[in-house]
Amino acid sequence: MDDALLRVEDLKTDFATDDGLVRAVDGVSFALGRGKTLGLVGESGCGKSVTALSILRLISPPGRIAGGRILFEGTDLLTLPEPEMRRIRGNRISMIFQDPMTSLNPVLTIGRQVGEALEVHQGLSAREAKQRTIELLRLVGIPEPDHRVDDYPHQFSGGMRQRSMIAMALSCNPKLLIADEPTTALDVTIQAQIIELVKRLRDEFGMAIIWITHDLGIVAGLADRVLVMYAGYIIESAPVKELYANPRHPYTLGLLRSVPRLDEDRPQRLVPIEGLPPDLINLPDACPFSPRCRYAIDKCWQQNPQLEPVGLGHEIACWVDVTEDGNRGR
Repeated sequence: MDDALLRVEDLKTDFATDDGLVRAVDGVSFALGRGKTLGLVGESGCGKSVTALSILRLISPPGRIAGGRILFEGTDLLTLPEPEMRRIRGNRISMIFQDPMTSLNPVLTIGRQVGEALEVHQGLSAREAKQRTIELLRLVGIPEPDHRVDDYPHQFSGGMRQRSMIAMALSCNPKLLIADEPTTALDVTIQAQIIELVKRLRDEFGMAIIWITHDLGIVAGLADRVLVMYAGYIIESAPVKELYANPRHPYTLGLLRSVPRLDEDRPQRLVPIEGLPPDLINLPDACPFSPRCRYAIDKCWQQNPQLEPVGLGHEIACWVDVTEDGNRGR
């Protein structure tokens, strides 16, 4: 993708612990075009959030970015001095965090928190920032923003707090928005409203989005492309329609089979993925999913496969090619 807004190449992020080195992200590579939406999917602990934090260089000790490149508009973010990186965070790249209650400062008003980025990055006065904040709160659907701008986070519902976080992330018209499970703590009705809001704002502002979630169902109508992560690796990458129509990795197939579908003539029994995610300390040189995989062959226990193409724009890291109808060796 030559016109990529963001290109991540062989990103490695690890954490030094008393028990050993945790390789939270181990060789992740992908590209994201301008105005496109990328879904990053996987179970908790697979490296999704660490990937996002690495892009913004928000990894702090005992964590470190151990290798790779993060090219944003052609500039490697890992080579920039910290003052330059601060000018990018919240300005050209913004992030919506998982829990708005813990992300918002409880002793500052919503207006003060949303307006801070406008004062820092746009050079607006406090009065101008407050007026712009009211416009942003109205844009994201906060009722009576002229009055609510002076409220504190505890006076907002969960959905309104998340909308405030979206307003904060959009305040400087970023070129890239990273949404880290922004609907996890919300009920399904509010989830749908937040997703529709983000889609509308994406189309209105033309920004690119990385949407991080553990739920494949959420990204179905949102993303252009989906990356499936497991144990710090990308194990499948495909356009969203191709992934749902033709999942090729056993883990992806397991994720889809564990989500109820509304387009089936008869309700299907949900099939859970047996076992637990692996311990990321000192992973063996084998497929990390093999202990949980019913398709595993001898080679799976001996060597970890690399991403290989299996179709147009479709890649998997697996020694067996799994389809709904069966599997064949690769």
